[in-house]
Amino acid sequence: MKNNKKKIAVSVVAAILLVLLYLLIFAFSGQDGEESGSLSSMISEKCAELLNAISGKHWTQNVIDSMAAYFEHPIRKLAHFSEYACMGMLLYGVWRPWKERNRKLYLLIVLWVFVSAGADEFHQLFVPGRYGCFADVVLDTCGGAFGLLVCVCVEKIVRRRKQKRKDKEKEITL
Repeated sequence: MKNNKKKIAVSVVAAILLVLLYLLIFAFSGQDGEESGSLSSMISEKCAELLNAISGKHWTQNVIDSMAAYFEHPIRKLAHFSEYACMGMLLYGVWRPWKERNRKLYLLIVLWVFVSAGADEFHQLFVPGRYGCFADVVLDTCGGAFGLLVCVCVEKIVRRRKQKRKDKEKEITL
């Protein structure tokens, strides 16, 4: 009984966070081209300013602006990847307590991420100044698969540590 309550709690928390993530993704996708571009520019500029401060180089504003322009595209793509990596992790949290770890579970999660990414890009077709891009669907799906992989690896490490503890306890009792 206690184990089922834990499973339910993990799934519910993951599901709530997943819904919030979908709302965030939908809000970003709903921004028109100008709004989305200005947000990306602002984040890129902050990254360039941070790099300038860390390096101690005291760049001119022109150099900072050039660096920000250089960073903008990779930062946008990293944001896509990260959002969907979180989605892969949360989907694992929703379904893992109820399903065995196997290829079907992994395929289900990656497929879910792929469909979600496709729906997001389709949505952008109807937003002024935005467009849908299959390359972003692929990138998002890779992000989701990466998030899933992180969860699988962490679970494997935890399982091994528990087994080592059990083995040590058996040695001590013998």
